[in-house]
Amino acid sequence: MPEDLPITITEGPPPEERLCAASELTERGRAFVWDVMVWGRPARAFALRFDGKPVAYLNRCVHVPTEMDWQEGEFLDTDKRWIMCSIHGATYEPADGRCVGGPCGRGKLTTVRVAERGGEVYWYPSRDIRPVPFDEVPAPPAQPAAPPSLAEPPAFVALAPMPPPRAVADASALPEAPAAPPMAAPPSLSPSPLSSPSDDERARP
Repeated sequence: MPEDLPITITEGPPPEERLCAASELTERGRAFVWDVMVWGRPARAFALRFDGKPVAYLNRCVHVPTEMDWQEGEFLDTDKRWIMCSIHGATYEPADGRCVGGPCGRGKLTTVRVAERGGEVYWYPSRDIRPVPFDEVPAPPAQPAAPPSLAEPPAFVALAPMPPPRAVADASALPEAPAAPPMAAPPSLSPSPLSSPSDDERARP
């Protein structure tokens, strides 16, 4: 290979993932349900034991894309023969997931590859179905912004300087006010002395 050509590394599917202990999957019993990512979106898958073999599918009905179990982990009908959707009664073959009755037509459940060895059950992620990345550190929540009065001190507005006080003129330079006219003395209230009668007035009869 020429040295100047870039080397492209294609990321393959993640390695196998431990699912559960083999003893947890009883024959035609309760399924084991777990979380997965389908094209980057959260979904759920389930695994159950049928005819001694573990099988697994996405928990999504072909008729309507909704979860099928009527209780947590309960997917089989009352006869423990078919996988039956609890919403509209679509029925699937547990061995391969193909529709055998109801409104699912000729559809088929999405298969999740599983294997059993050493008393453990493993599932194998694919390009479409991936494990949930529990090891990712979630982003810290955004901190609420502090009120303006606490975030920074209030800004002070510079005021224009006060004008200097007006100069007061010298009192000696001011014109003199005109003198008030003298007030007339009030009439005396004391009684005037009585004048004595003249001689002529005495002589009058």
